[in-house]
Amino acid sequence: MINSLSSSRKFALKVAAVTFAAVSLAGCGGTLSGAGPYKGTIENKSEAYDLVDISASTIAPYMQGAAKPVLATVTKPVSPEVRLMPGDTLNVLIADTAPEGSALFAPLATGGTQLKNRIDAQGMLSLPYVGRQYVAGMTLNQVEVMIRRQLKGITTDVQTHVELIGDLSGSVLVAGAVKAPGRFSTLQGPLTLLDAVNQAGGPVLESHLVNVTVRNGSQVQQFNYEDVLAGNNMVLRPNSEVVLDRARQRFVAMGAVAEPGLRDLPSKNTSLLDALGSVGGLREQNANPEGVFVFRMPTDSSSKPTVLRLNMRDPAAIFYARQIAIKPDDTIYVTNATVYEWQKIISPIVQTMILGKATGIN
Repeated sequence: MINSLSSSRKFALKVAAVTFAAVSLAGCGGTLSGAGPYKGTIENKSEAYDLVDISASTIAPYMQGAAKPVLATVTKPVSPEVRLMPGDTLNVLIADTAPEGSALFAPLATGGTQLKNRIDAQGMLSLPYVGRQYVAGMTLNQVEVMIRRQLKGITTDVQTHVELIGDLSGSVLVAGAVKAPGRFSTLQGPLTLLDAVNQAGGPVLESHLVNVTVRNGSQVQQFNYEDVLAGNNMVLRPNSEVVLDRARQRFVAMGAVAEPGLRDLPSKNTSLLDALGSVGGLREQNANPEGVFVFRMPTDSSSKPTVLRLNMRDPAAIFYARQIAIKPDDTIYVTNATVYEWQKIISPIVQTMILGKATGIN
């Protein structure tokens, strides 16, 4: 009898020790789920958000919008009026009509006198007999008129022609997320936005992940590069700046998915099914298909966040997932199956009992 009580007491002590060790392992080792809330916790409607169970009657506000039609218009570049600026290089042709030998400049028949000069930092152009003249902001025709006026009385009637051969005033700067950033000349003709980006090697990212900023000194325009490819091209004004940078088109995948983490949206109009596919889908061994959630922040401070729930056990949910639009900064969260959660609790207990047996606890 005494031996029997002693054995029972030992067994009780053993169970208590094993249970305490299991709980300690579960708490200290992070065995219980730490990836996010449980399905039941989310479904207990919190005052902090609106929970929407996706069905045929509730999906409409969350569906993808219709794709914008591709435009048939073609941008036709028209040469803008060039205004000179410091750094521009000019080729100035001056031809004298006076008899050869008495003229200051070569006659037109022999090609005239050609003078190559750069406009200095003060916007001044220096030419023989013309002197140092301020030409910044002038057009080429205005420079020709100024030269003839300055030479009047010094020589007979002259012919002048001014050509821009090295331009800052007519160039376009392309920088940011392009393969070959740089400054590109418009001497061969005006550039459209697509021309400039193509000369810079094209974007380094997919088109929907690129934002474009165009500055021309008087206004700023911003749009997505995919819209430019859809027909919203434009002619760039001389001395414009074009900057391409990464668009914030990202979402977060958490929980029981194959590849959780921060990801770029795979396309401009990304569906929930596309987003799940881009992270490897649900992790089959532990995901709860009934607990697929999309957490979405409100567009204004007066609204509450929204949580969408999709039951992927329902065959119709595949079609719903194809239609639900994923927006930048959405979080997709897939809960663990209940069996998997129990396995995580039971596993350390079993391991501890095996460990106890191996160390001789009787």
